[in-house]
Amino acid sequence: MRPSEAGLWQCKGVTRTSAVDAAMAISDVGLPGEVPWKKMSAEELESQYCPSQWGVRLRAEEALRTYSQIGIEATRRARATRKSLLHVPYGDGEGEKLDIYFPDEAAEALPFFLFFHGGYWQSGSKDESAFMVDPLTAHGVAVVIVAYDIAPKGTLDQMVDQVTRSVAFVQKRYPSNEGIYLSGHSAGAHLAAMMLLANWTKHGVMPNLKGFFLMSGVFDLEPIMYTSQNVALQLTLEDAQRNSPQLKVAQVQPVDPTCRVLVVVGQFDSPEFHRQSWEFYQTLCQGEWKASFEQLHDVDHFEIVENLTQKDNVLTQIILKTIFQ
Repeated sequence: MRPSEAGLWQCKGVTRTSAVDAAMAISDVGLPGEVPWKKMSAEELESQYCPSQWGVRLRAEEALRTYSQIGIEATRRARATRKSLLHVPYGDGEGEKLDIYFPDEAAEALPFFLFFHGGYWQSGSKDESAFMVDPLTAHGVAVVIVAYDIAPKGTLDQMVDQVTRSVAFVQKRYPSNEGIYLSGHSAGAHLAAMMLLANWTKHGVMPNLKGFFLMSGVFDLEPIMYTSQNVALQLTLEDAQRNSPQLKVAQVQPVDPTCRVLVVVGQFDSPEFHRQSWEFYQTLCQGEWKASFEQLHDVDHFEIVENLTQKDNVLTQIILKTIFQ
């Protein structure tokens, strides 16, 4: 296993369960007033938040290895074939860098698609996360892959601040953009969702946010406190609540009521990941957000992003239609 995979969606003492049966069970959880995860044993909770255990085609180690290989190859290809600015600093910190990939045809104003990688806030890298660069730049979208300081070097509060500053940086550098679209996978979806709560006045700019694509995210962080993922994160209850968009987003008014928020989950994500996505979508709807929900058929937690390398992929097409509607 490569060093960058250490801790990547891996969990302790978990047995593989039928993802199909478990995904079907989602209809029995998440009822009003219930918090299903609090009724689980420690082992079951660990399993629910261990995405690599839920794939139906590959075992855990192979799923992680395949995900990493696809990301590395997509990034290598993007850097070799697309116009780009690599390792651009958006702040003073060593880890505060981003890569920008441009369409072949120059344009004064472009839509920008920002992607925040997953890895449970403690692994992953922009240098192996350029999955969607080829199909999006081919259709005239600039793609930005953002790095942030993962745990234990970075705290969750620091990561949220870094991601916020990366968005502000793109807006300031490209003020004539035709819309900024934020996307993230897993932990990255959480960081993208936190941008719904950002105080942009503090950063001296109002980003032209037009859409969010939140893939298999975690939006209420309290359950994470009771899994092995918290060994590196060291979240307290106060930390978890402060950084849980599920608890706050309904009280926030959209700056732009036309900004779309798509919450996406894979069919073979665990029931807890299904619950997290569905309840976050419901909370968005309780506010004034223009939200939608998609369960992608026949994909697991990793394939939902791996498939973004394909121009005819369902989610790739949804992203392009949202940008160019």
